[in-house]
Amino acid sequence: MYNVGLKNKTILITGVAGFIGSFLAKRLFETIEGVKIVGIDNMNDYYDVKLKEARQEELSVNKRYVFVKGSIADKQLITSVFEQYRPQIVVNLAAQAGVRYSITNPDVYMESNIIGFFNILEGCRNYPVEHLVYASSSSVYGNNKKIPYSTEDKVDNPVSLYAATKKSNELMAHTYSKLYGIPSTGLRFFTVYGPAGRPDMAYFGFTNKLLAGQTIQIFNYGNCKRDFTYIDDIVTGVINVMQKTPDENENGVRYKVYNIGNNQPENLLDFVDILQQELIRADVLPEDYDFEAHKELVPMQPGDVEMTYADVDELVRDFGFKPSTSLREGLRKFAEWYKKFYL
Repeated sequence: MYNVGLKNKTILITGVAGFIGSFLAKRLFETIEGVKIVGIDNMNDYYDVKLKEARQEELSVNKRYVFVKGSIADKQLITSVFEQYRPQIVVNLAAQAGVRYSITNPDVYMESNIIGFFNILEGCRNYPVEHLVYASSSSVYGNNKKIPYSTEDKVDNPVSLYAATKKSNELMAHTYSKLYGIPSTGLRFFTVYGPAGRPDMAYFGFTNKLLAGQTIQIFNYGNCKRDFTYIDDIVTGVINVMQKTPDENENGVRYKVYNIGNNQPENLLDFVDILQQELIRADVLPEDYDFEAHKELVPMQPGDVEMTYADVDELVRDFGFKPSTSLREGLRKFAEWYKKFYL
């Protein structure tokens, strides 16, 4: 692997007002000397824009931060950003997220996840970069029966359009690495959670509903397992990866994909149980809250999978790192943040 120094570099982060993007930018400013960050985000209203604005505000106090409002699907904009700022490292986190939303709104997935990513690849090709790191997803594994999921597994059976677009990103990155020598690393994230996270994620949505006295639906009658990965662990993983480009593989391509997951799937019912305990502890919900009256076990949703479980051996081998934050610790930090931000 080749080392890539981040000190005094210009880094382009797409989706910078998003959950992972904002945490990544913040950590880079805290830990890397002289780093300059150019952030792009279209600030869409897929979820509460106030949350994106709050994340953005926190970043904007830094003098080495430039924010560009716009879509990565806008080719002219992306070309001008590469032309003007000449980033040495690109981290593509902009994407239309969510499995269920892709069933009702397929167009935005094609626009952001396919056309947008193509524009980023073209930028890296025309204004050569030292490393392209991009977000893939655990959803590419579909209903793979082999557990835990390894990057060696075949991923030809996506069960949602979102998953199909993420698999396409990996294929497109491979092609550009082969044709134009762009060193690229894809990261298959496993259920990222934490403070200031995405309101469409279960833990956040459950909290909103419980607070409003509504019923929460637990899919597949609670027989789902998820490899929940805390945001700080994800960011540490991304920064580690940014600093090392892949060796050439057997096809002569500097291209690699890693899983970033907690390597420890949690049952949804246990997850809900810990969440409710932490919401009471943080004083978000009263001690005598009747959870049983607000829980409903329902069948599996289309596009969902029963289990996600990351094999992170390669991550450990190449970077000496694996996520380690316990679910209770992560949900505690979320509950405390929620109390401060919303109540």
